[in-house]
Amino acid sequence: MNLARHSISATSPVQILDARFDADCNIFTATTPAGFAVYKTFPMQLIRKRELSGGTLSAAVPLHCSNIIFLLGGGRSPLYPPNKVIVWNDTLGKEAAELEFRERVRGLVCRRGWLAVSLRRRVVVFQISDGGLSWHGAWDTCDNPRGLVAMASAPYATLLAIAGHQIGHVQLIHLPPCPPPTPRGPPPSSLPRKPPPQPSKHPVSIIAAHTSALATLSIPISGRLLATTSVRGTLVRVWDSSTGKLVREFRRGTDKAEIYGVAFRPDEQELCVWSDKGTVHVFTLVISAATNRQSTFSPLTPFLPLPKYFESEWSYAQYRIPVQSAHISLSSTSRTSGVDLPDEERCVVGWIQGPAEDALQASPMPNYQLIALTFTGGWYRLALPKLAGVSPNTASSNLKRTSLSGGGSPKSALSALPGSPPKPYVPQSPRSVSGSSVVSRMDKGKEKERDKEKKESRSCTLQEYRRYGRWDGWG
Repeated sequence: MNLARHSISATSPVQILDARFDADCNIFTATTPAGFAVYKTFPMQLIRKRELSGGTLSAAVPLHCSNIIFLLGGGRSPLYPPNKVIVWNDTLGKEAAELEFRERVRGLVCRRGWLAVSLRRRVVVFQISDGGLSWHGAWDTCDNPRGLVAMASAPYATLLAIAGHQIGHVQLIHLPPCPPPTPRGPPPSSLPRKPPPQPSKHPVSIIAAHTSALATLSIPISGRLLATTSVRGTLVRVWDSSTGKLVREFRRGTDKAEIYGVAFRPDEQELCVWSDKGTVHVFTLVISAATNRQSTFSPLTPFLPLPKYFESEWSYAQYRIPVQSAHISLSSTSRTSGVDLPDEERCVVGWIQGPAEDALQASPMPNYQLIALTFTGGWYRLALPKLAGVSPNTASSNLKRTSLSGGGSPKSALSALPGSPPKPYVPQSPRSVSGSSVVSRMDKGKEKERDKEKKESRSCTLQEYRRYGRWDGWG
C-alpha cells in the first residue's frame, strides 16, 4: 500500500532521543529518557534493554553486533558529563571504561578495532583491543559543531573522513586496515577474503566538496566513495575517495532543507537521502531498470546556456514519512512538565536485504529494501518501486561499470559511475532562437518541470509498519 502524508495515530508520543544503526544495519539502538535498547533491524525484534536511572543519554553507538556500546550523556539531565565517552559492556551490564576530553563530544563513529571521537575543532582516534583503548592520533578540523565523521567498516577498509581545515572541505585519512570479523562456529568452506592490493598512486587527502559548511559525511562500508551535502540542503555530491573526482551530483530539491543523512546501498548501486522535509529520496548510481529523473531540457544544456537546474538528476523514488500530530492528544501536564516533544520529521534510514519477492522462485539477486526509524517510534520497511515490470534491485546481466577513476559525461556515456560533467558548449554563431526568448520561458519551464515531477513521482511502498520504544512495553 502507498501512504500519503496522512496520520498514523498514537495515544501519546514516544520520545526517542536518538536512534542509529550499526555499520552493517544488522541492529539499531534507541535511546529514550528511560535508558537505551538494542533491536534486531529485520525482522524487528527487541534484543535487550537497559533502564538507567539518574539521568539521560544523548546517544548509544553500537560496535557492530558486539557487547560494546559507546554512551554519551545528554538531554535536560545528562547521566554522564558531555565531555565523556562511556564504554559500556552490555554482557556485564556496567561501564567498562571512559574517555574524558576537555570539551563537549560532538560525535563519534566506530568499527572493528577503531573509535573516532569528533570534537568542535578536532577528531581523536583510538585503537580498540582486548586490553582496552589506546590513543592513535588526532587531526585538526575547521569549526565542526555537528561533529561530522565517517569511517569505512568493511574488512581491510582504511578510510576515515572528517571535516577539512576550510569550510566545505573534507579530509581523507587512511588508518590501518580494519580487521575481519572473528568467525563463529565451524570454519567456513570458502577461503578467507584476501586484503586488497595497495593503490599504485597515493590517494588524495583533501576534497573541496562545497563552498558552504558541510551538513553530512557518508561513505559505504568499502570506503571507495564519499557522499557530501551542505547546509543548503539541495545537492548531494558523490566523490571517488581515491582520486577526489566528482562522479555524480544529485538534486534533493530546490528549496533549502536540513539533510539528516545519506546512506549507500551495500552493493553501492544506489543511495538514499533524508531531510527535515519528511521525505526519503532514492537515487541510482548505475544503469539499471531504475533511472533518475531529469529535465526534458537537459539534452539542450550542451548547446544553450541554461541554468544548472535543468541538468540536475532527481530521485527516481521517494517516500513521505506520515505525520502523527493530528491525532496525538497532549495533556496540559505533559506540556508543562518540561518534557521535550519529539521531532516528527526526524528519522534515520538504512538498507537491509529484505525477503525474496517470490518465495517459490528464489532470485540470485538480493532484494534490497529500506528501514526508516522515526524519532516518534515508527519503524517502516519500504520496498523500492517496480519499473516497467523489472525490480530496481536487479541490474541487466550485461551491465558494465566504468572505473571510478575514468572520465566521461553522465549524459553521453551513461556509465555506472561517470566522471565530472563537461562544461556546456556555447555556440559563437547567432542562434535561430533569441536568447531573450529562452530566458523569458525559464519560469514557465520550471513550473512545467515541477508539475511533471509530481505526475511522474514514483513512491516506495510500505511493506510493514511497527512501533519501537513502546510496542514492547518499554519506553
